[in-house]
Amino acid sequence: MQTKYEQEYIRFGLKVQYYRKLRGMTQEAFAEKVGISWSYLAKIESPTKVYGVSMETLFSMAEVLEISPAELFERP
Repeated sequence: MQTKYEQEYIRFGLKVQYYRKLRGMTQEAFAEKVGISWSYLAKIESPTKVYGVSMETLFSMAEVLEISPAELFERP
């Protein structure tokens, strides 16, 4: 996917990965709780690929991670 926001998509995926690991969850366990496949999650978390998520998936990820959706977009 081509987008001028490539770095924001990648930062989002890395934030998901950070909070997932902070919670001690594997990709498989987290993906199951969110309701997506682990292979899709792996694409989202990739530091070299751009993959978007639906709002439904975004809210589900934040809920499982026990954070606000906004935290997945905050800059370090």
